[in-house]
Amino acid sequence: MQWILWLYLINTIVMLIIAVREVRRPAKALNWLAICLILPIVGFVFYISTVDPKRIHKERLSFSSDNLGELHSFSPSASRIAYALQKLSVNGLHSAKIQVLINGIETYKHIFESLKNAQKTIDLEYYIYRDDQIGKRITELLIERAEAGVQVRFIRDGWGSRKFPRNEIKRMMNVGIECRTIFPLRFPWITSNWNYRDHCKIITIDKKEAFTGGINIGYEYTGLKPDVGFWRDTHVHISGEASADLQRIFDVHWNTAEVEKSKFRDTETKGTKNKISSGKSIEWTTEMSTEFNIKEFDTESTTKAQEVHMHTLEGNPGIPTPVIREAYFICITQAVKTIDITTPYFIPDEDIIMAIKTAALRGVRVRIIVPNRVDQIVVGTASRTYYGELLEAGVNIFLYEKGMLHAKQMVIDGEIVEIGAANYDMRSFRLNYETCQFYYSKDMAKKLTVQFERDLSESKKLTIEEVKQRSFSKRLVEQSARLMSPLL
Repeated sequence: MQWILWLYLINTIVMLIIAVREVRRPAKALNWLAICLILPIVGFVFYISTVDPKRIHKERLSFSSDNLGELHSFSPSASRIAYALQKLSVNGLHSAKIQVLINGIETYKHIFESLKNAQKTIDLEYYIYRDDQIGKRITELLIERAEAGVQVRFIRDGWGSRKFPRNEIKRMMNVGIECRTIFPLRFPWITSNWNYRDHCKIITIDKKEAFTGGINIGYEYTGLKPDVGFWRDTHVHISGEASADLQRIFDVHWNTAEVEKSKFRDTETKGTKNKISSGKSIEWTTEMSTEFNIKEFDTESTTKAQEVHMHTLEGNPGIPTPVIREAYFICITQAVKTIDITTPYFIPDEDIIMAIKTAALRGVRVRIIVPNRVDQIVVGTASRTYYGELLEAGVNIFLYEKGMLHAKQMVIDGEIVEIGAANYDMRSFRLNYETCQFYYSKDMAKKLTVQFERDLSESKKLTIEEVKQRSFSKRLVEQSARLMSPLL
């Protein structure tokens, strides 16, 4: 039985290492210590593989302009938020023409149209890129534009897009599309970068327009996939100088991504290539609109393009500052009237929880919409452990019931709107490449508040009584799931 003593001693040493390394973040340290107690040695292996990346691009994109005077008509709280975010943003405050796109149908319609009209460059980066009805159409458009002389670069995440077929990569490379992957998964799979993912959704076109937000490339985002059902999401179409910020983010991630090393002979896909060239252009035709049954969706909620000022922020696991977490904290602590948050995954750290609670206690109306039905069971289970203390502090929590809620947006004091790919969880704050935008526009805030109210009408308000009535077994399962929060 001597091996048990040695196991105990080794595990004690590694737990001390964790405690010392994470002394600045006690909550995270306690989570990892609990995991190491449950999974001796194995827990430490997981810890090391998530905190010691061997190849993370550490460049931080910093601001270079100081033009906050353009926000003189906004309230003091909005000005304070803008001043703080200026120091975290990619390149300071920019003006842009913004169109908010609600749900997948309208988003894909605009993406298809813009890709079809690209003349010089297309840069595309996605966490999930599927080879389904939507993915195939976009792949064909990329190939078509590459054959027409447009420079196309393609980045996919090694985990989220792991099922994307190799033969499609071959087809794209054979027409000159440059393809790269962020942290591809290879045997033995558990590597120093396995837990760091590229969660961005970015398209830039001709370096003058861009798309970003919560919508990946996949048929489920249309809301028409039978086993998924209605899908609620938010995306944005950016035109103007602000699109250059997303271009800079893409370029940083491009330098981090691994080149698809294999070169393929043209003959391997010659038949396919000729077929593509001779086929008709991919368009959002009347036939396609009928197939996707656009009338089933509330396309009127798509806002018209409007001029706004905006900041772009990038979350990068290679730098010590959790930029997006700090931005959320700033907005919540500086809000004086209202905070409306929509998020599919809600596993914040203690600082964000305290910020939300104190905002409600000082009289700010705080409303949070989260999904009643989740696509990640462990995440949804862990999220429920936070609801009780928030409700007791006066926060209003609503469970979205119409379908799958995947939108990531926030409206502050009726003046500031945040839309992006980042969730309210520690993975988005510290482990993922992320991007989000903060828009300064009372009109845009008003329209997104109308959309928030529409979502509320499809939601059920959660009460403190319902939380307290959970059985002991459910609470135990939820608390156990919360132990995994550093990985979720």
